[in-house]
This record gives sequence, structure tokens and C-alpha cells, in this order.
Amino acid sequence: MTIPLLLGTYTRATSQGLYMIDFDQQSTTLANLQLIDNIGSPTYVTTGYAGKVIFTIVNEGDQGGIGTLVKQADGSYQRQNTLLEDGPAPCYVAFDQERELLYEANYHTGVLSIYQTTADGQLTLTDRIQHAGSSVHQNQDGPHAHYFDLDVAGKFALSCDLGTDEVSTYRISETGKAEEISTLSVKPGTGPRHLIFHPNGEYVYIFGELSSEILVGTYDQASGKIELIQTLSTLPGDFNGESSGAAIRISNDGQFLYASNRGHDSIVVYHIQEDFTLKVIQWAETHGQNPRDFNFTPDEQFIICGHQHTDTLSLFQRDVSSGKLSLLSTDTIAPEVVCVTPL
Repeated sequence: MTIPLLLGTYTRATSQGLYMIDFDQQSTTLANLQLIDNIGSPTYVTTGYAGKVIFTIVNEGDQGGIGTLVKQADGSYQRQNTLLEDGPAPCYVAFDQERELLYEANYHTGVLSIYQTTADGQLTLTDRIQHAGSSVHQNQDGPHAHYFDLDVAGKFALSCDLGTDEVSTYRISETGKAEEISTLSVKPGTGPRHLIFHPNGEYVYIFGELSSEILVGTYDQASGKIELIQTLSTLPGDFNGESSGAAIRISNDGQFLYASNRGHDSIVVYHIQEDFTLKVIQWAETHGQNPRDFNFTPDEQFIICGHQHTDTLSLFQRDVSSGKLSLLSTDTIAPEVVCVTPL
């Protein structure tokens, strides 16, 4: 079985845009790297409409925004729509299938945006939320929205703001309007980057980029409120270098959580215990610099990790029983990868 993977990149050096690569599950090889579209720094991508539409970040000169690529009859993808504005591009996009909405977070401006979408790749802005505030770290001089996505039930959308040390919950209307209903303030200097929910929807795991910590919280699905119950480091106790948090994933069975460290250059593996707190069971070296993103294959038997600074992909086999990772390869070339998304 061959699994196509989308690779979002920076285009600061050798990358030309948005790529796709094939993972052959039988031979456990990554091959056939293809340029899908010559897009400036498509740093985050997601899909919608059963893979028929790709939503991607776009950078063009002094403008940034979002673009859509639509699948053609021959299986290729062609750009259908690009919305650009003066200023820096957003950093995160997520698709809401039920409402046919797209959620966007802009790190540089601290703005959340919501768009109405269509299956032919059209986008219409429906709402925009401006965050405000700052915190104690040098990278927290203002709001830096880094994540905006749905909870498990699809009832609320949550945002992480690295600059203000806040996680906010929003009620989203059918017409794409957002109403803030709850906000969690975390320890100053945490820098919440991304979060992920336990499959039961009742627990949430927040990744602090600046503190290299996972914050475990209960989640009230009726009110959208989070209460923290555990905070633990993603780094070994004997590590004294500089590192920051990047990607976070959870297995579908709710047994294991994974997070990548940029600097320590590792994926830390946690067992999710009966009370939903975390226990470290492995630090897996990624054998590349700056593991900005990684993702499961659809069956979760493998993990592919992209390295922004060494232009390589690492492939791990995942033991679905123990959760631990075994390194299979480190030599697949892919330029400036910062996002890995199964297509």
C-alpha cells in the first residue's frame, strides 16, 4: 500500500513550495518526491472534502494569506483561489467539515480568522478576532496566535496564543461567527503552541513551546473550560541545552502521546495512564535538526518526521502495543519541511 504525504515547507533556501512524497508501507520506503505547486513558504497545510481540497498557507513578497488547491480528474491538484493581505502570513489552518469552515491563526499579528469554504476551493471571510496582551519571555512581546481548531465533539474551537500565555474557547455559529466563552491563563513564559484532545474529549494536552512542557487538563465539553491537573517537561532531566516544543500527536486508542523537541531533536513518547496523566517511556532521537513536525500514517504503525534545518525525513516504526518508536531510516531528502500531513 502506498500512502501519499503532503509536505509543507519554508522556501528560504532550496525548497520551491508544496511537495508530496509516497510512503510504501510494504517496503517501508519514502520515495517519489514531487512538487505540487510553486507556493511561497506553505508552512502549514490541511485537507478537506475527503481530500479533494488542499488548504495551504501562502507567502508572496510582502503579502501573506491562504490558498486552495483542488483535485483534478487526472489526480493532480491545481490552485483555485488565493487570498492575500499586506503583512505576514498565518501559521495554522484547520478544516471544519460539518460547518464547511476554515480556521486560521496568525502568529505575527495575533489574529484568528474564519472562512466559509466550498468544494471547488472558494473562500469567504466570515469573522476575525484580534488577540491582545503579552507575557514575560522575549518572544512574548505581543499576541502570537499559533493554533485554532475544534474540540473532539466539534462544538467549540480553541486557540493557543503563545504571546499571551492563554488558551481560549470559542462558540462557532453555523455562519462562521466566533464568541469567546472561556479563557485559560497558563504559567507566564509557557508559550502555548498547539494542543490535542484525548479521543474521549474530556482531557486536553497543551504543548508549551517556550517552556518545553506538556500541560494536562480536564475539559468540560459543556462549557469549554479547562482545569490543569499536571505539568511535565518534554526534556530529559540531564539536558542543559536550548530547546523548544513543536508538534504534538496522540494515538487513536488514547494510550500514547508524542511530542517533538527542537534543539534536543527528539520525539518524546508518553504513556497515558488511567487517570489521563502522562508518564515518559521513551526519548527517540530524530537524527536531524529541528524536527518541526511529524505525523502518523493512517494505520498509526509508522511516524514520519520532517526536519527544517537538515532537509531530511526520518521514518519510525511504531509498536502499537508499547507505543515505542524504532528508527527505520533518516536519509530521505525533502527540503525545509515544517509540516507533514497524510493526504
